[in-house]
Amino acid sequence: MTPFSVLDLAPIPAGADAAQAFRNTVDLAQHAERWGYRRYWLAEHHNMPGIASAATAVVIGHVAGSTKTIRVGSGGIMLPNHAPLVIAEQFGTLASLYPGRIDLGLGRAPGTDQTTSRALRRDLLGSADAFPDDVAELLRYFAEPAPGQRVRAVPGAGLDVPVWLLGSSLFSAQLAAMLGLPFAFASHFAPDYLLRALELYRAQYRPSAAWPKPYAMVGVNVFAADTDDEARRLFTSLQQQFINLRRGMPGKLPPPIDTLDAFDASEFELANVAHALSFAAVGSRDTVREQLRERIARTGADELIVTAQIHDHAARLRSFELAAQIRDELAGDAQPTAR
Repeated sequence: MTPFSVLDLAPIPAGADAAQAFRNTVDLAQHAERWGYRRYWLAEHHNMPGIASAATAVVIGHVAGSTKTIRVGSGGIMLPNHAPLVIAEQFGTLASLYPGRIDLGLGRAPGTDQTTSRALRRDLLGSADAFPDDVAELLRYFAEPAPGQRVRAVPGAGLDVPVWLLGSSLFSAQLAAMLGLPFAFASHFAPDYLLRALELYRAQYRPSAAWPKPYAMVGVNVFAADTDDEARRLFTSLQQQFINLRRGMPGKLPPPIDTLDAFDASEFELANVAHALSFAAVGSRDTVREQLRERIARTGADELIVTAQIHDHAARLRSFELAAQIRDELAGDAQPTAR
């Protein structure tokens, strides 16, 4: 069976606030745990009126404390925004509070615009270029301390905190392969290099003690509803938000509209959003099942991480419930027939 996980951006719907977004996040995480999702990841974004998970480690702790068994982690922490020691201490703390349940996914993008990046880091020189060195430094903090090591992560040193690399290009795929780490591709918004990145990752993979084989997770927007028309309607919230973001006008997650034709967008903008979100699975249970079956077969994904920016919380829960049912149906299809 291909496991399914959840990527939650803690969306703030129009008409709501961050407090409501966090209540929705906890409710979705508790449902996801009951529905058998493997992990629940939150993403670091800054200066985004529609995303509440800026203080990612804090929200991870809140979700982990509100659930019992599901793995909780970051998808991801944008490492160039932070000193590696700080992240090692944060996730060492989380792993000490919730042993065996914490994941640390790392990205090298800023998760925001350049002005906000400067406010976060003060100095942007070499931030992304230093990513491989920062990852290596972070991994050393999680290892058993070496004799004479003067700087240690307390807590953090010697703890089992699985580290993942995330990416939407070839760079992180190759770095994950070199370091023997699991890799997650952001195909839910940047599908262009998906297949090439997976090919390079698997071909160049160097086994590590924790991960003797490559392990690839693929991101996919899933908008499932009782009918194709209703799912397409729900999908328009993400499409509107995406276009507004590309316009430099990020905002809260807008309510859906009957068709995207009613949204004031140029042909170029519509083509751009259609391309960026082309890996999405949108439709009824039967439609989404076939779409996900094709995506798993095409990518050979070891795991899918499902995300859905749906304005109405009840509809969002229903979409993830249907996705879990589809996962089980696909697993049943994969079972060998009795002889």
